[in-house]
Amino acid sequence: MYRSRFNVDLNKYSLDYTSSTTDDAAIILYDIIGSQAHVLMLYKNNIIPKNDSIKILIALEELKKLKIKNNLKYDDVHELIESMIINKLGIKCGGKMHTGRSRNDQISLDLRLKLREDVNMLCFYLIDLIDVLILLANKNKRTIMPLYTHLQQAQIGLFSHYLLSYADSLLRDFDRLYASYDRINECPLGSGPIGGTSMPIDRKFIMKKLKFKKLISNSIDATSTRDFVVEYLSLTSILMTNISRMAEDFIIWSTSEFSFIELADEFTSTSSIMPQKKNCDVLEIARGKTSCVIGNNICVLTILKSLPSGYNRDLQEIKKPLWSSSEISIQTIFIFKMILKSLIIKKSRMRSISSEGYLTSLDIAEALVKKKIAFRTAHKIVGKLVQIAYELNKPLSKLTVNEIKNSVEHDNHCTPELLIKIINSVTLESSLSNRMSYGSSGFYEQEKMIDERLKKIKSYKLKINKRRNEIKDAITNFSAEIKKTINRV
Repeated sequence: MYRSRFNVDLNKYSLDYTSSTTDDAAIILYDIIGSQAHVLMLYKNNIIPKNDSIKILIALEELKKLKIKNNLKYDDVHELIESMIINKLGIKCGGKMHTGRSRNDQISLDLRLKLREDVNMLCFYLIDLIDVLILLANKNKRTIMPLYTHLQQAQIGLFSHYLLSYADSLLRDFDRLYASYDRINECPLGSGPIGGTSMPIDRKFIMKKLKFKKLISNSIDATSTRDFVVEYLSLTSILMTNISRMAEDFIIWSTSEFSFIELADEFTSTSSIMPQKKNCDVLEIARGKTSCVIGNNICVLTILKSLPSGYNRDLQEIKKPLWSSSEISIQTIFIFKMILKSLIIKKSRMRSISSEGYLTSLDIAEALVKKKIAFRTAHKIVGKLVQIAYELNKPLSKLTVNEIKNSVEHDNHCTPELLIKIINSVTLESSLSNRMSYGSSGFYEQEKMIDERLKKIKSYKLKINKRRNEIKDAITNFSAEIKKTINRV
């Protein structure tokens, strides 16, 4: 349809190679809505006649009810839909639909309409996931576990503290995604192919009808920029990386060697040959899909990095990775929420492992500091103490006065008797009761942290629900206006 200059159609193999109709399936509805807004604007500004406008609007409304099949005879969904309108109404009427716009600003509009919906949906599901994390933390603010650095036992901690650490990471993901919406929600339609149009169009009309925040003022920028896509893909990469790290922890902790948690059966698989297996396949797939999302981000950056200004056909190749990342991120968040809600937490096992190691070592060293012993000296004393206990295969609490003499033999301020007294006074509970630093694993801090985050979640839910409803109401009102305009005939 667009080959006005040429005497022959595009070679079949070239068309198969270049057509994006399959990837455009996600934006068919948005293309119809955008076309309706454009036609209504043309009618209101007396650019095309009323009767033609009404016929086009009716035909577009009917297309909403059809299941439009991908058709590789066309370059893209924009050509497909316009061809369907022209085939139905004839070129004298249907051929007026595209007046004053280009595929270039049309494509950008469709991307932004779809992507703002995806951002809102992602934020909606994400805040639900964070809510589940915090509620689970609230149930486990007395569940003692070992905390790890370098995958080695480090300190006594609480399972609630661990869960809140990921809640905080995901809250930052929410903040970033929520803020990106305003940069997506800018209207490019009316920019033409690159330099605008001589037709007396009203760009603000479309901006208001489709609930965009503002117009993109520069027509070159409006048609050729895809930085909003890269930002979104970058943010989904960060989000998925955070979720993948939590998935990795859960996979490790589900092993028989750790046995801290167990996934519900419906989120695991067994072996094709070993009947005893309970594999965390869903979490492993989440790790794998994270790589795909990161790859999608790199793919789009690579497409954009050497493009000259203005629209280039390379840009159609960003759609597949974009829709892929959206779908993966939303699905992963949704299923991870269900995993968390059914998670089996083995509290006694966590506590048992916490008791077996030397996780109170820092507490003993800090108790020595409170006795006016320099921290580095205390560090050396307790380090020797741990080595002695390790060699004797004993817990610190079972060491005798004679056994710990070597660890304090050169220190006049610390006696074996003092050390034994301190060791016996330090327990798992005392360690967490004495932990008072802001943001720590201490019992008191957990209460505060959970309360603060529950309040934040409540506020965030109100914000995202309000914004989703604003867009929903705007599209509903716009659809009602289209029907009202049609019914006036």
